[in-house]
Amino acid sequence: MLGYLHGRVEKIIRQDFGVTEIIVRNKQRISRAINYDFLTGPVAVGDTVLINTTAEELALGSGGYDYVINNLKRKEQFVSGPGHIMKLRYTPFQFKVLSVEEEGSPYQQIFNEKVSLEKTPVIIGTLHSMLAPIAFAFAESSKKKLRLIYIMTDGAALPLAFSKSVRELLKKGLIHGTVTAGNAFGGDLEAVNIYSALLAAKWVLKADCIVVSMGPGIVGTGTKWGFSGIEQGQIINAVVGLDGIPIAVPRISFADPRPRHRGLSHHTITVLKNVALAPAIVPLALMEREKLAIIINQWEKNEINFHKLVIKDIAQAMDALNQSGLSLKTMGRDLEEDREFFACCLAAGLVGSDLINEACGADSP
Repeated sequence: MLGYLHGRVEKIIRQDFGVTEIIVRNKQRISRAINYDFLTGPVAVGDTVLINTTAEELALGSGGYDYVINNLKRKEQFVSGPGHIMKLRYTPFQFKVLSVEEEGSPYQQIFNEKVSLEKTPVIIGTLHSMLAPIAFAFAESSKKKLRLIYIMTDGAALPLAFSKSVRELLKKGLIHGTVTAGNAFGGDLEAVNIYSALLAAKWVLKADCIVVSMGPGIVGTGTKWGFSGIEQGQIINAVVGLDGIPIAVPRISFADPRPRHRGLSHHTITVLKNVALAPAIVPLALMEREKLAIIINQWEKNEINFHKLVIKDIAQAMDALNQSGLSLKTMGRDLEEDREFFACCLAAGLVGSDLINEACGADSP
């Protein structure tokens, strides 16, 4: 059952990318809250709002926010705009979007004609914190200006607008368009599923390379199968089915205190061993010999040689990332605290760029 309270908007903190961050006061507490303008309309100081307090009451990792359910000052709001595809279906928040594949879309015919990614590299992550270093390394190593398109799945946060990282990467020109798949929403394009999202990224947004990951807020239970990042294996299968080149970013850490995530995370092992039905390229950063030996031992012990392990020297990319000013955090840890995690993300971006550079070289006379 959800928790909710009424409160008064005391202050507008920021308003951009379709999000208004506010301070809400009521008799019980003062809290930060997020209003998604697209869903609940604008808010102003003095408005009375109904806020969902569930995540804060449970001390979950929601970024420290409550969420506006309704602005009680707005008496009525009617459906408007194009589209007939519902997201958040059969919930009190169900709303319609113009899906890129539907009959009212100017792009529908593309999905009747284009059935292949034509060997486009697709970098597939499991944590949202992988996105920024992947995009940075891809841009740094590309020999010419290439378009990197981001697909956000519905494995975690559903509104794209919640991601500060996406806002930063778009502003800095490190990603060049977005697609939201399934019940995720707010991308430049909306797609019904991962297959059409991949094709939309390639043929509508003209991707040279695609990066796929869920939004902020991966779910894990400490069990073999109970984590939302298991979608990585299903996305590998989709990419191969569409004749793309899957690059699976391994989750690697020597800073995480949980044994199941030390070295090669059990999430990555389960995906590569039990879920992916087709081989993927798995980038690994060159690192200290002892740490690399731990990962190679895990790789061999779990018999995942079905996939292609590629080790990349990321020293130059890491130096550049250190100087970039990008906001980098994973599970509360920064670049220096969890160096190997970010290093392997950089390796993935480099591999994606390498594949394109090699293909361009092969096409040259």
